[in-house]
Amino acid sequence: MRPNRKISGRRGEQGIVILLVAIFLLFVVGAMAALAIDVVTFYTARSEAQLAADGAALAGARVMANSGATSNPPALDLQAQTLAVATAKQVAAQNTVGGKPVNPAAVDVVFVPTPGQGYNPRVKVTITRGDLPTFFARIWGYTQVAVTVSSTAEAYNPSGASTSPEGGGPIAPVCVKPWLLPNLDPIGSVSPIFNASGAIVNNDLVGQSWQLEDNCDSCGGLPGPTAGKYYPAAIDPGATDPEEFPVPTQSLPACSSAFPSNLYQLAVAGCVQRPIACGANANFKIDINPYTPTTTDRNTDTVQAARCLIHDKGVAGNSDSIDPTWTMGEPLQFLAGNANPVAAAAGKNVLVSDSLVTVPIFNNSGPVTSPVQVIGFLQLFLNPTGTTVAGPQIPATIVNMAGCGNTATGQPVLGIGASAIPVRLVAP
Repeated sequence: MRPNRKISGRRGEQGIVILLVAIFLLFVVGAMAALAIDVVTFYTARSEAQLAADGAALAGARVMANSGATSNPPALDLQAQTLAVATAKQVAAQNTVGGKPVNPAAVDVVFVPTPGQGYNPRVKVTITRGDLPTFFARIWGYTQVAVTVSSTAEAYNPSGASTSPEGGGPIAPVCVKPWLLPNLDPIGSVSPIFNASGAIVNNDLVGQSWQLEDNCDSCGGLPGPTAGKYYPAAIDPGATDPEEFPVPTQSLPACSSAFPSNLYQLAVAGCVQRPIACGANANFKIDINPYTPTTTDRNTDTVQAARCLIHDKGVAGNSDSIDPTWTMGEPLQFLAGNANPVAAAAGKNVLVSDSLVTVPIFNNSGPVTSPVQVIGFLQLFLNPTGTTVAGPQIPATIVNMAGCGNTATGQPVLGIGASAIPVRLVAP
């Protein structure tokens, strides 16, 4: 047997492999950690850009919804696009991507053609930032990376001849006022507003005005429908009857303290949070019970609650108004009144207003019986001149129309605020 002999020249190499592996692993782990920092920075910036694009697209679509373009597309669509582009760019510029504000010049806004274009206009916003700096990726020669994202939003009006490719049935806005209007053209006509399928019959109603009035004041029954006159909806104090309007518990202005227990007035001045749908299963009761007014009668109570809603305190110029320079064929512009909660906006254009309200339209093809079937909505601007509302009628201007028809079924598309036309993201 040969004895084991150590090679004296390798004594200094013992453990060298472990040391080399440790150094190599340290380099690899460090490089991966450095790269991970750049990757996280990139994806964070991408998320920020996506949020900015989503908000800008929704803002642009909201302009299209509020302009009347979905109710009268031939006249208003192109006119409203200019305002929608400016609004989308302004909203995008309020965001930051990678620590820097979004440059409006890097925001591209286009209107995507769809089968429902005109009734369901789509706004596509693309945001690019091409100078996002890197940190550790500079080792490989990458000093900057580009981030590009897109988002598409739609103003959904089911009144069009064709609906959105994404689908969508009836709509269900919130903050709907308890005024049930018959399906009759309120501008001195007996023709319907919507046909049986939910399509708009008269596109020229956008921008038209009339005096909104109660058709059932102290009547104790159900008289025949009159164009432009509403039936008061039944108010449910327990919020358990799906065919009655619940009492609002939010967005009650301070002036509602003048009628703390009048549920009808509270529903007019406040915001009914439950979505009010239209279509085959949307039935609502008319209030035929004896009415106990806060003042003298329901018409006067309606004016009092409406004046509270729109900040009209008996002083001309307090409430918001429609820009007097508006002419048919242009998107409606709203001017903030002196009592607007955003005081700094007084006299300036605003896109939202407490004077914008949504009212339901019911099917009156037969005798009026309670409950009635809601087949659409009108979006109205109350007191468009900004003067005081003396009553017993309330001046109202039609801003938007949205019909669901008598057979609309499926999951409703939820709206927000006073708008009858919801907006939604349809593509990232």
